[in-house]
Amino acid sequence: MAKILVLDDILDAGILIKKILAKKGHDVYPFTEEEEALQFAREKRPDLAILDIKLKKMSGVEVLEEIKKISPEIRVIMLTGYPTIETARDSLRLGAAEYCVKPIDKNELEEKVAQVLSS
Repeated sequence: MAKILVLDDILDAGILIKKILAKKGHDVYPFTEEEEALQFAREKRPDLAILDIKLKKMSGVEVLEEIKKISPEIRVIMLTGYPTIETARDSLRLGAAEYCVKPIDKNELEEKVAQVLSS
């Protein structure tokens, strides 16, 4: 299955995503620090990154931009509890494949991950 990087400023959110996706057979690596997540992306080249928009030092959109510089093939799903048209547009323009709104819906997350990984 897929190697998935999850970056969220709240550890519990990353752990929840890990629990949901690990049941589908994915290897999920949750991070709360942007630089650690980017280092993981450089070294391990995940198949998918799930990025929260609101982070500690950078925005999720900035992390998306950096991940696409590391490897344009890494697919990305953005997460936010504060959806705006502007953020969605920026995320899609920079190469995000999907956009999920928090609170995370288990079925929606599983469907979007499956869809993004199969494209």
